[in-house]
Amino acid sequence: MNIQWKGVMPAVTTNFTAEDTLDFKMFEKNLNYQLDAGVEGVILGGTLGEASTLLEEEKQDLILETVRIVDGKVPVIMNIAEQTTRGAIEAANKAEANGARGLMMLPPMRYKATDFETVEYFTQVAKNTSLPIMIYNNPVDYKIEVTLDMFEELLKLDNIQAVKESTRDISNVTRIINRFGSRLKVLTGVDTLGLESLLMGADGWVGGLVDAFPEETVAIYKLAKAGRIQEALTIYRWFLPLLELDINAQLVQNIKLAEVGTGLGTEYVRAPRLPLMGAERERVLAIIDNSLKNRPTLPEYKSL
Repeated sequence: MNIQWKGVMPAVTTNFTAEDTLDFKMFEKNLNYQLDAGVEGVILGGTLGEASTLLEEEKQDLILETVRIVDGKVPVIMNIAEQTTRGAIEAANKAEANGARGLMMLPPMRYKATDFETVEYFTQVAKNTSLPIMIYNNPVDYKIEVTLDMFEELLKLDNIQAVKESTRDISNVTRIINRFGSRLKVLTGVDTLGLESLLMGADGWVGGLVDAFPEETVAIYKLAKAGRIQEALTIYRWFLPLLELDINAQLVQNIKLAEVGTGLGTEYVRAPRLPLMGAERERVLAIIDNSLKNRPTLPEYKSL
């Protein structure tokens, strides 16, 4: 399956039971809602997926189950976030063997690599997999920026095809398009810049709150791409207080609470994460409750 690198792609949460095992029943319910809403890919094992807490056998089971559920409707993309080049290559090979059709890749974890080391890291992984790759560029959280000059080198490799643009600099979408045209597909990775990035020409949106609100997210994307900007903007303005829950250190807990609100998940997280407590929990619940009370009626968007 070729990946078009467009549309809405949820960075899905990993559902757990009260006994801290993988909850595939709830996971399947959420995925089916994503597919019904019109997402164009599913991304596993990111920050929202709590990948750093998953055992290797759990990651394998997660890919296999996701491949079964989506049944070829959309590509399954596995996030790679490793400390070593060797580990990243092994993770990429396992993902491919288990049915993933693409990779999202972070720079090396824990070590602040130089520009040369970062390019070499991505290069070696790309040379050792046939899967297409989206580079996750998030210097705010991971302290390494993949610059345009670095992408110039990386794009010599055919299977490096897209960027999850999370620099928080909206003008970077235009810089990328001006320099690379359609050679490097741009997917925004910051929920609070979702519509703005699409209007600047981004090809897609890797979302977080889409996990709880798939229809609203896909509707914004479809309406924006169809030129129905005012309709997209109306939904987006309603959505913004929820989207701001994604740019927060407790984004996993926040989004899982939102999933509870829409019946698409549970709030079980894996320690050391713990469910929200006290005043912060009440603040987040108030945002979710108010948004649900004022949830907009969506236009027919799926055929756009």
